[in-house]
Amino acid sequence: MPASRQTSRRQFLQGMAATGAVSILLPSASRAFGYESPNERPVFATIGLRNQGWAITSKSFKFADFAALADVDSNVLGDNVEKVKKSQGKAPDSYKDYRKVLDRKDIDAVMIATPDHWHTKIAVEAMLAGKDVYCEKPLTLTIDEGKLIEKMVKQTGRVFQVGTMQRTESGQRFLQAIALIRAGRIGTVQKVTCGINGMEASPVIPEAPVPEGLDYDFWLGPAPQVHYRALPELRQGYGGGVPLYSNCHYSFRNWHEYSGGKLTDWGAHHVDIACWALGATDTGPSKVAPIEYSLPVEYKDGWPTVNDQYNAATSFKIRVDMPNDVEMIITSEGDNGILFEGTTGRFFVNRGKITGKPVEDLKDNPLPEGAIEEVYGGPVAENHTANFIDGMKSRKQPISDVWSHNRMLEICHLSNIAMRLGRELNWDPAKREIVGDAQANSFLSRENRKGFEINM
Repeated sequence: MPASRQTSRRQFLQGMAATGAVSILLPSASRAFGYESPNERPVFATIGLRNQGWAITSKSFKFADFAALADVDSNVLGDNVEKVKKSQGKAPDSYKDYRKVLDRKDIDAVMIATPDHWHTKIAVEAMLAGKDVYCEKPLTLTIDEGKLIEKMVKQTGRVFQVGTMQRTESGQRFLQAIALIRAGRIGTVQKVTCGINGMEASPVIPEAPVPEGLDYDFWLGPAPQVHYRALPELRQGYGGGVPLYSNCHYSFRNWHEYSGGKLTDWGAHHVDIACWALGATDTGPSKVAPIEYSLPVEYKDGWPTVNDQYNAATSFKIRVDMPNDVEMIITSEGDNGILFEGTTGRFFVNRGKITGKPVEDLKDNPLPEGAIEEVYGGPVAENHTANFIDGMKSRKQPISDVWSHNRMLEICHLSNIAMRLGRELNWDPAKREIVGDAQANSFLSRENRKGFEINM
C-alpha cells in the first residue's frame, strides 16, 4: 500500500490528541499503573442485562467488582443478580431505573447493553455523573447522536470504550488482517466486501398483554409509544423462553424504531475492521448506493406504513465509495466476514478463520516482529474489558474510541437511510451531512419521546 494510504489508527488518534479531542491509550504504558490490592479494583454496574449484557459482565469479573445491575424486566434482573452473586460471592444491588445507578458515588464505570435506542441517553447522563462508560455496539441510533457523544466525551474527560470487541478479541485474526494490509501483502487495496447476513421477515404480530415483570413503557423510553406486540410462540433457551416474534426482547434489532437491522448489528463489527484497515477512521465515504435490497414492509417517504411487522431490510447489496477509489460492498449474501482484494492478492477473515494465499505465505515470509502490536498500539489486551480498564487507569481512550466508531457507523446508518428512501446518497465527510438532500438529512437525528429527553 502506498505511503499516502497508510494513515494508521495511531496516527489518526495522535492527530486528534494534538487538537485536544482524544488521548491515546498505549496498552504497554498502562503497566506503570495497576490495582495492587482487591480494594483498588474498579467498581462497575451493568445497565441492560439480556444476552450481551450478561456476556460483557461475565467476562469482566476478573478485572472489576459489580456493585449494581439495572434492567426494566424484573425477571431478567433477578436471574442476573443470582448469576453475579454466584460468580463474585456477593449479590449486587438491583434497580429497574438506571438513574439510581448513576446517582451512586461508589460506581466508577457502567457497562451499557440496552437496546440501541437507549444507548445515547444513558451514556451521556453517565458521563455527566462522572462515570466511565463501556457501551455495546452499535453506539447510536442516529448519526447526530454520535456527534453528541463525541462532544460529551471531550467535555467530561471520561474514558469510553465501544463494544466492538473484534478489535481486541477473536484470536487477533482481525489485527493480523490489518497487519497484512499494512505490510503490503495484497498490494494496493481496491475492494473490500463485508458479508453481514440478512434479517428474517415476520408475520403480522398482533397486540398482546405485556409480560409480567416487564416495564414496557420504560423499555420504549425515547422511542415512540406503541402497543406491545408478540406472538405466543416462544424462542427457547433464553431463561424460560421469550416471544419468537415481538417488538421487544431479542427482536428489537429488526425494527428501525429501536435499531438498524443487520447494517448496525454485524455491520458495526465488519465495517469497523474494514475502515480501520483502509485507514479511514477519520473520514468517510463520498457516496452510498443501494444496488439491490428488500424491505419486508412498504415504506413511504422513508417511514414504514405499518407497525405490526419487522421493518429492517431482509437482504441487501450496498456499494460505498470510499477514499482513494476503494469500493466497499456491504452484502447479506455469502459468508459472514470480510474479503480484502488488492492489486496483488486477496484474503478473507472472520471470527473463526483467516484464509487466502497471503495468509499461507506467512509460513515462509512472516510478518515483521511486532506487526500485530503496531496495529493495536501496544501489547494486545487480554480482552476488551481489560483494555477498557487500562484506559480507566491511564485516563486515555481505549482501542474502540467513539470517534473512529462513529465514522464507521455513519456508513451503516447512511446505508439504512438510502434503502428507506430508495436512492443513493452523496455524503460530505468533512461536514458530516448528506449533500443536496434535505429529506435524507432529516434522518440524521430523531427526537426523543417527551419525558425521555437527555438530561444535560
